[in-house]
Amino acid sequence: MNALLYGLVVVIWGTTWIAIFLQQGDVPAPVSIFWRFAVASMTLLLILSLTRRLRQLSARDHFFCLLQGGCVFGFNFWCFYTAAGWINTGLESVIFSMAVLFNAINSFIFFAKKPPRRFYLAATLGLTGIITLFWQDLAASGISHHLLLGTGLSLVGTYGFSLGNMISLRHQQKGLETMTTNAWAMLWGTLIMGGVALVRGDNFTPDWTVSYLGALFYLAIFGSVIGFGAYFTLVGRIGPGSAAYSTLLFPLVALTISTFYEGYVWHLNAVLGLALILTGNLVMFAKPLTLPRRQKLQRHV
Repeated sequence: MNALLYGLVVVIWGTTWIAIFLQQGDVPAPVSIFWRFAVASMTLLLILSLTRRLRQLSARDHFFCLLQGGCVFGFNFWCFYTAAGWINTGLESVIFSMAVLFNAINSFIFFAKKPPRRFYLAATLGLTGIITLFWQDLAASGISHHLLLGTGLSLVGTYGFSLGNMISLRHQQKGLETMTTNAWAMLWGTLIMGGVALVRGDNFTPDWTVSYLGALFYLAIFGSVIGFGAYFTLVGRIGPGSAAYSTLLFPLVALTISTFYEGYVWHLNAVLGLALILTGNLVMFAKPLTLPRRQKLQRHV
């Protein structure tokens, strides 16, 4: 089950970056985010109501859903959508991989949970692999004002996502149903972004083109309802640190799509980066070697 959830997260979220790129244009970022999660939250609330899986939440739980909505379904995406106008979405997906480290840090801060020793090696291999994978693109981009702003916003958005992970873990430790908290958090995120758009005086009219609406549908249903549902379920099953490691594979999905549709060329650095990421993945999920009971007794004799 964990492998299925992990695969869903990697494939779906690995392709949402392209959908975010397709929404770049005249529609303000808060408006695009508002419509995305308006569709997602209404769809999820309807499904849960029809299947009688929508659970009641206390006022305190709704407050934490409000915080989760702002962190995961609101301000963090405002950062990502804005950054997409300054840096390419492939680079954004690389920066988003920092969620692994942010989750480990926040798990220690909020839950005093130390990650397993192999986590540090796995994260180091994965992040090194991603840097190696994109080294040629980073070198070609150079350091510019837009690059710094785009990178900074992507880091802020990633940290917001990590904070949302902590809130989701809090929900699940309280015995709250993941899809219910996701639905209400998405609705709160929708209202927050709607309020931001109103204050800014933005026009709520979406772009009626096929590409924009297609991207909106994909981001709402697959990227939000299915993707976040699978991810936060994974957070509850294996912990935020291990779940966030799936973000290290997102750029690989983006590169695969780019190979077929944009003619991406796999240079030596790309092959080496891929090898490092897959090795890190193996380290993270390989079970520690344990000795048979008899051998353990002999070692203590």
